[in-house]
Amino acid sequence: MDYRFDTKCIQSGYQAENGAPRTLPICQSTTFQYDDADALGLLFDLKAEGHMYTRISNPTVAAVEAKIADLEGGVGAMLTSSGQAATFLAVFNICSAGQNFISCNNIYGGSINLFSVTLKRMGIEVRYVRDDMTDEEIDALFDENTRLVFGETIANPALSVLDISRFAALAHRHGVPLVVDNTFATPCLCRPFEHGADIVTHSTSKYMDGHANVLGGVIVDGGAFDWAASGKFPELTEPDESYHGVVYTESFGKAAYITKARVQLLRDFGATPMPLGAYLLNLGLETLHLRIRRHSENALAVARFLQGHEKVLWVNYPGLEGGKYHEIAQKYLPDGASGVVSFGVKGGRAAAMHLMNSLKLARIVTHVADARTSVLHPASTTHRQLTDAQLAEAGIGPEFIRFSVGIEDVRDILADLGQALDQI
Repeated sequence: MDYRFDTKCIQSGYQAENGAPRTLPICQSTTFQYDDADALGLLFDLKAEGHMYTRISNPTVAAVEAKIADLEGGVGAMLTSSGQAATFLAVFNICSAGQNFISCNNIYGGSINLFSVTLKRMGIEVRYVRDDMTDEEIDALFDENTRLVFGETIANPALSVLDISRFAALAHRHGVPLVVDNTFATPCLCRPFEHGADIVTHSTSKYMDGHANVLGGVIVDGGAFDWAASGKFPELTEPDESYHGVVYTESFGKAAYITKARVQLLRDFGATPMPLGAYLLNLGLETLHLRIRRHSENALAVARFLQGHEKVLWVNYPGLEGGKYHEIAQKYLPDGASGVVSFGVKGGRAAAMHLMNSLKLARIVTHVADARTSVLHPASTTHRQLTDAQLAEAGIGPEFIRFSVGIEDVRDILADLGQALDQI
């Protein structure tokens, strides 16, 4: 039976058999036994379904992967040990030394460092674009070695909203997929596959988890991109000698991309989530549909409060009326724009730091997007490795504050902000 989204948050993934545990059990085991040696061999040849080693797959993890794939509308998903691991593996799965990819420039600082420094050392080039560039300007950056386009539904912390259908069209015109980090929106607010995206990633440590107890990431395969027709991805359409010549597109069809990511990259890099971590993530997913709406309602109230304050220079929130991204947010985020608000205070860095130190309910933490209200100064923390030019490109000035609005009573959040602003 095809349930509605809210029901899927609770019911999808794990299906208890007669006499089995009602809730998702934790299979805290590294390995799995078989009575037939040939049966295990078939698993290693990718000719049978099952679990051979938790580094590659595990029953608890698999149930949560199935739930997230269902929520996003994909054909398969793969959990990873962190969101950063998911981003890396999503790109590296189809991009090799000597090749390049296109990325929006205002994405998460950790992703910028991964793309600009670490992938560069591996011989992979990133080419950044701005969302105000014309299609012709972006088209000019593609060449025969370009393998994908990357962006974030709601950029962290710039809070720009990706025009998914536009960037999907640009990518597909050049025979490559669009990869979208959907962390801030979650599938509750936006399902990128419905707008043309091909691969979706998440840092599940954020809203999906919701309680800030466990790191994690996920890659979801939309299953719609035609890897064979593109002609640019021999790693998927030609024999993989590490698996006795298996051709992923022939053996796994629409799930070719995510299967290769699992049996090749997760196997070799070992960026594996633990079963307990997957179990805790599932607890968060069961209330995602309730929490994300409260986050969005509270954040909009905070943005409106800040917009009218005399000590605030500017406010950026996609759901805020009259804002730069409000119109596009109505297209992709009609049910809410998530829980993060960015704003700048008069007085620059010193005033921003003083405000943060004066908050009582909101706490200064590196994390973002969980049930508790938190605050951060990106230029001196998450984006500290960026150059001044990169910070400017991402729109992160010294006065910039990232405010992650929790699900507490919004009146308490506003009172806390008000008393802190009064002290500037």
